Amino acid sequence: MRLDKQRDTLLTGRGAAGPRFVDGYLAYLLAQASQRISAEFHLQVKAAGLSVTEWRVLASLEGSPGETIGTLAVLAITKQPTLSKVVQRMEAEGLVARTGVRADRRQTRVCITAKGTHLIAGLCDQALQHQKAVLAPFGEERAALLIEMLGVLMTEHVPLELPIDADE
Repeated sequence: MRLDKQRDTLLTGRGAAGPRFVDGYLAYLLAQASQRISAEFHLQVKAAGLSVTEWRVLASLEGSPGETIGTLAVLAITKQPTLSKVVQRMEAEGLVARTGVRADRRQTRVCITAKGTHLIAGLCDQALQHQKAVLAPFGEERAALLIEMLGVLMTEHVPLELPIDADE
């Protein structure tokens, strides 16, 4: 019985002393929601034989004309030195390709290959099914509004690592 009470307090934030600060703190709530929702789907990613970082790289490149390493690091939520090593490994496996950027020969653009697209096609479908299940309690209209609001938050709060110039 005591474990149930501890779990309920952890999940709801309603302890004997009242609500915790974090229970109404947006950054905390977003981080907790992201961690919990992502952890559920990452089980499917790992079952498909990909690491979470590899999934994020491929998912970020799907539908994109390609991204620089700096932008891809932000999109994949991975530090740039780590991402560079992952991309190098993925390139050797034929999942991504690197090409030069015309405006700056020192930079490269990473693109998904046909093999990479084929590998994650099923995972993208699974991700959308997972998203639909997560958002189902809200109904379609409120779910669309939530996604729109999160998009606005992301636009208003650009990460420091993301270059201001879209061409980098």
